[in-house]
Amino acid sequence: MGCRLLGTLFGVDGELLERQYRNHLSGYLCWEQLPHAEEWLLFEKNIGVYVGLDEVCLSRGELYTVLINKERKGRSGSLIAVVKGTDVKTVTSVLLRLSRRRRFQVREITMDMAPNMEQIARLCFPAARRVTDRFHVQKLAYEAVQDMRVKARWEALDEESVQIAHAKACGKIYHAPVFENGDSRKQLLSRSIYLLYKKESLWTESQRVRAGILFREYPDIK
Repeated sequence: MGCRLLGTLFGVDGELLERQYRNHLSGYLCWEQLPHAEEWLLFEKNIGVYVGLDEVCLSRGELYTVLINKERKGRSGSLIAVVKGTDVKTVTSVLLRLSRRRRFQVREITMDMAPNMEQIARLCFPAARRVTDRFHVQKLAYEAVQDMRVKARWEALDEESVQIAHAKACGKIYHAPVFENGDSRKQLLSRSIYLLYKKESLWTESQRVRAGILFREYPDIK
């Protein structure tokens, strides 16, 4: 519960309570990391055998490099380091402040596929096995499949434009052919966007029918 809400509940000035807590009760002004808190934070005691390294956008679009203890699963003591920026030289200069014993304690470090993250991990944790986060691998696979779907949709739109122009030249009204579920080709490709992100076991009946048609017409996507 925030100080401002507490102030509202107890009939006191919430902003004043917040300032008083920060400046006098919390010990913030005496915090040993205060001089460099805007650039980096380091909590060496939180380091463990399994750590994760990633970049996050915390505020105003600024990127920070974050090192966490994965065994804590986001609970208290998870955060090992936060460094403003993603530059290899900047981040390593902070992480190398960790004692050599602590850094060699790390046996596995999970990260994305960015070259700078790989270099940071190799320089700061040479004894650790470097593992690519499953999330990032899956994300690349999903994006590749969606790229194929989008490309096929543009081809379907181009083909339909040709057919419309041909029908118009012949003085006819163009009627797009439809599949057994009522989708035209461009609708099939447009409406398949979500099912390609979901596990087959989570498909609805209509998505299952649509997927069958999509994979029949586009075996590469399957």
